[in-house]
Amino acid sequence: MPTTDDDLAMMHRALRRAREGQNSQGGGPIGCIIVMEGRIVAEAHNEVSAEHDPTAHAEITAIRLACQALGRDDLRGATLYSTLQPCAMCSMACIWTSIGRIVYGARRESVHRMYFEGRSPDVDQILADAYRDDMGLVGGVLEEACASLYFRPEDDPPDSMQTNV
Repeated sequence: MPTTDDDLAMMHRALRRAREGQNSQGGGPIGCIIVMEGRIVAEAHNEVSAEHDPTAHAEITAIRLACQALGRDDLRGATLYSTLQPCAMCSMACIWTSIGRIVYGARRESVHRMYFEGRSPDVDQILADAYRDDMGLVGGVLEEACASLYFRPEDDPPDSMQTNV
């Protein structure tokens, strides 16, 4: 599935959200935007440390906000933009809410393994296993800009960062 001009614009916006999260107390450098029918319905950044909630990933937070804003739990037809390839939990949330398309920036190979617990299933495999052939997936959009927000595979992040991403 090709990248569109809208994908680039939304990923730039997700990057801004990620930087806001990176610079906020207890926030994290992952940004997420959800678009439905051409309009943004939710924006979020990682809030795991700020909320003391291990499920407060940017994608989960954005999904919650989008569902609340729309008054429903089905996001069929929406596109989710994330600066980092969604983890297994976030991928399953996309499946359960029937999100139609996931577009992400940094791939798991371009960041430190701590972001994926070292052995987390790949979003491609999760979607294949869930039999969601109606869900589009585009990875690597503005990959270098997105990956620059995170520790790289060869980096040695501080011990305190190992579990608080």
